[in-house]
Amino acid sequence: MFGLRKILAVGAALCAIGQPTQAFEVGIVGFQFSSETHARVANAAAAAAKARGWGVTLLNSEGALPRHAEQFDALIVKKVDAIIIVMGKPVEADAQFKAAKDKGIPVVTVMSGSSPHALFDIQANEYKVGAEAALYLLGQLGYKGNIVSARFDLNVGTRIRGKVLDDVLSENQAVREIGKFSMSRTQSWRDDVRAGMQALLLQNQGRINGVWASFDGQAFIIDDLLKAQGVKKGQIPLISVDGGKETYARIADPESTLVATVSLPFEEMGKLAVDAIQAIVVEKKPKETITKGPYLYRDAVLVDRTNVQQFLK
Repeated sequence: MFGLRKILAVGAALCAIGQPTQAFEVGIVGFQFSSETHARVANAAAAAAKARGWGVTLLNSEGALPRHAEQFDALIVKKVDAIIIVMGKPVEADAQFKAAKDKGIPVVTVMSGSSPHALFDIQANEYKVGAEAALYLLGQLGYKGNIVSARFDLNVGTRIRGKVLDDVLSENQAVREIGKFSMSRTQSWRDDVRAGMQALLLQNQGRINGVWASFDGQAFIIDDLLKAQGVKKGQIPLISVDGGKETYARIADPESTLVATVSLPFEEMGKLAVDAIQAIVVEKKPKETITKGPYLYRDAVLVDRTNVQQFLK
C-alpha cells in the first residue's frame, strides 16, 4: 500500500513539473504612437520583454488622456506582473498609479516624470538637454538676433526644455524671442504645429534668425515650412531634441534647415525598463541597486554636421 502511495505521489510531482509555469506578464502603455519617440521606446521595451520569454500587452493611448487612464485600469484589472508607462502623465493619471501600487503591481515609467507610486522614471536629464540645445542655437547666431520657438508644455520633458531656453535667453538679452507657438493638441498635433508655426513664420518673415523646437516631430514640420519659403541651410538655423533616422538624414541634407538635435537613447531606455523589472520584480533585488532616487538618467548626445555621419550608419 505504501509503495502504491509513493508511486502516486511521485507521478503527481512529475505531472506538476511537466506543466508549464505561467509566463511573467508585463503591460506597456505608450501615450502616442504617432510620435516616433513614443513608439521607439514602447517597441524596444516590448522586444526586450519578449526576448526574456515574457507575455506582453502593448497598448497605444493615441494621445487621449481618458483612453490612457482606461488602458492603465485594464492592466490593473488584468493583474499583470508589472507595468511600463511610456511618455505618460503621472499627475493626470495619479489615481491609476496609486491603484497599481495598492494592488502590488510595480510600475516603471519612461520619459514621463516621477510619481510617488512608481519605482522610478527613466529619462535623460532634461535640464542638461535643454541647456545644450539652447546654447547651440545661440552659438549659431553669435549670441545676437531674433528667434521663434515651438513649444509643448503638456509633457514634462519638453516643458523643462522650454523653461531652460527661457533662462538662457534671460542671461543673453542680445537674443530676443519675437514669437512662440505652444502646441495644445496631442491627437492631431501635426496639424496643430503646421497651422501655428506657419502663422508665426509668416507674421515674422524677414526678422527671424533662428528657430528652436521642443522635439524633432515639430522640427520636421517647421523645416518643410521654411524650405517652402525658400530658406536655405544655415540661413535660419533650426535646432531640436530627440534624434532618429529622419532627423539625422535632415541634418545631413544640404537642402534642409535642420542643423542639430540633442539625441536621446530611446531604445536603450525601453530596454532598461525591462532590465529594471527583471532585477527588482523577478530577482527581488532592492530598487536602490538600480537607482537611489526617483530618476534613472541616461546621457544624450548633440548631433550636428560634425558627427551626423556616424549616426547615419
